[in-house]
Amino acid sequence: MLARLQQAITIGLAALAVVWLVLVWRAGHPGWAVAGAAVLLFGHALFLGVEFVLLARVHGDDPAPRASAAQLLAAWWGESLAAPQVFCWRQPFRSALWPDYLPDHLPDHLPDGAAGRRGVLFIHGFVCNRGLWNPWLGKLRERGVPYVAVNLEPVFGSIDEYAAPIEQAVRALERCTGQAPIVVAHSMGGLALRRWYAEQSDAARIEHAITIGSPHHGTWLARMAFSRNGAQMRQRSRWLATLSGREDKTRRSRFTCFYGHCDNIVFPPSTATLPGADNRHLEGVAHVHMADHPAPWAELERRLTATR
Repeated sequence: MLARLQQAITIGLAALAVVWLVLVWRAGHPGWAVAGAAVLLFGHALFLGVEFVLLARVHGDDPAPRASAAQLLAAWWGESLAAPQVFCWRQPFRSALWPDYLPDHLPDHLPDGAAGRRGVLFIHGFVCNRGLWNPWLGKLRERGVPYVAVNLEPVFGSIDEYAAPIEQAVRALERCTGQAPIVVAHSMGGLALRRWYAEQSDAARIEHAITIGSPHHGTWLARMAFSRNGAQMRQRSRWLATLSGREDKTRRSRFTCFYGHCDNIVFPPSTATLPGADNRHLEGVAHVHMADHPAPWAELERRLTATR
């Protein structure tokens, strides 16, 4: 559903930009023609700029280091380039590029069968789909590492509803590999994982969890959200309090949480950390761009190597 919606938005904006450019240029206003088309195609950068201004203003006494103006500017630029790649290409048109990989056996040039090789579960965030993970999935597929990347639906429903597809994915990886998976979750996906994990009597159903920019304590920006899952991500929301009360806090040692002072969606920055977890700060990188940062990938590689 989300892919079709983003396809319609992407194609619609591109068509509108072309129509505006042609009609206004023919009317004798080439400057306005180019300016209007640029706003339609690159207006997302203006909205991102507002988010970075808010991020800087509400930092307050958060213990994370305050980002410099240069870092915020560089992060804004990186996010302005990353967002169209994700929301206008990977997710709407390429979300099925790398299907889930649950082989009965692996090609001869790979040393081991699927059984005994730890698998990876990927969980995307708000208004995203599995296409977010394409760079990760391609690299794992080349190495013969089993994986599942879920699509969380309904897109604007309750985070509670995402426990079912996560359970299904974990079971599929358990059947394929005989081992508990490593989980990589971006943004809201980290909360969906925690919601599922709170129901599990066996902590060992996951080997480790890597969260990237997940609003573990909510985010200031969610006060502007109107969807059900958006409201659940507000700071000090009842849903977050209930989740925290249900969790076994000792399990947080199984989490590595990447967070950053230039995260334009989840802020103040330390809301993306968990007490008891291995919390790692990423400098100068924004929210969506975090999913392509080399540090989380390196952590996944390290853990896959260590648990083979």
